[in-house]
Amino acid sequence: MTMTPDRLLHHRAEGPADAPPLLLGPSLGTSTALWDGVAPELTAAHRVVRWDLPGHGGSSAGLIAPGAGIADLGELVLALADSLSLERFSYAGVSLGGAVGLWLAIHHPDRVDRLAVVCSSAHFGDPGPWRERAALVRAEGLGKVAESAAGRWFTPGFTEPRLLDDLLATDPSAYAACCDVLADYDVRSGLSGVRARTLVVAGREDPAMPPSHAREIADGIPGAALTELPHASHLAPAERPEAVREALRAHFAPRQRGSGTAVRREVLGDAHVDRAQAATTEFTAPFQEFISRYAWGEVWTDPTLSRRERSLITLTALVAHGHLGELAMHVRAAVGNGLSPREIGAALLQTGVYCGVPAANSAFAVAERVLSEMAEAERTREADGPQPG
Repeated sequence: MTMTPDRLLHHRAEGPADAPPLLLGPSLGTSTALWDGVAPELTAAHRVVRWDLPGHGGSSAGLIAPGAGIADLGELVLALADSLSLERFSYAGVSLGGAVGLWLAIHHPDRVDRLAVVCSSAHFGDPGPWRERAALVRAEGLGKVAESAAGRWFTPGFTEPRLLDDLLATDPSAYAACCDVLADYDVRSGLSGVRARTLVVAGREDPAMPPSHAREIADGIPGAALTELPHASHLAPAERPEAVREALRAHFAPRQRGSGTAVRREVLGDAHVDRAQAATTEFTAPFQEFISRYAWGEVWTDPTLSRRERSLITLTALVAHGHLGELAMHVRAAVGNGLSPREIGAALLQTGVYCGVPAANSAFAVAERVLSEMAEAERTREADGPQPG
């Protein structure tokens, strides 16, 4: 763990020093522990830097004052990046941490490479409740806030005691000042100016920041992708670490031309690519090389379109030509690229207009089977996994 001066945000840096930097921002009332289930896996390809809000975890409460704004937190993050000699970095943040990321991408686009906004918003609603919470905490401490935290943070039946302990250990004055930040925060007018490749992640059962907030961000940022996680509430990295980890790993993965095999694996999965390679013969080898080099190394890596958009185009083309075997594979890929079952269904419905009803009918049957198989596999993984708490 890196020791920091009192005027610098406490942080934890992990991964190769020469790897592309990735900063991870926390939610109000949490610490770097929020990312415990996600960060270690991301260090395989990134220099991961987690940071604590002022008065949270190991950061000094003196870093923030009453009436602070989002710019104050953003400048603290930039100071941290400067101290680590990070001229340009990717960024992911949860709730207030995600708000900081949006501010950075809007006001310092030269510093942010790629952005992921998790369970957050461009505007946290009526400032009144935030000011009331700030006043309560200043007067009585965090006890009452902590009593209701689990209901705001997690789905029923799930808990993470470490995070609740971190909340109780937070400095009340700093927590209240962060509430001041949330009360005045509104970056909706700046979303259209974000140029960083952006992923927006929402927990479908998040009462604090419902998916509508995520959709507003994704609709406002050109080319942004949106992923909604089932069985996830406000602190999705703690409750669904595997799903968040995979979404971030795909979003932040290098997408350079020439890395066709890597991109093919990211989109279609290792199992499919391994089968294709195992079945390659001397006769088919040139075709496999062509696919990896041209389709995956040139077209799928072109940043003009997002992977989400490319999945929509691919599904339509496969339906039009009746390639149902390929369609099943790309329905799975579309989910991995951020499309929800509802969006896939809407795309297939439109193919009924332009490709014909029989083609769409066959496509719906294939997609329904694949989505059902994926849902059943997810339920099995959850049933076999460790019990929370």
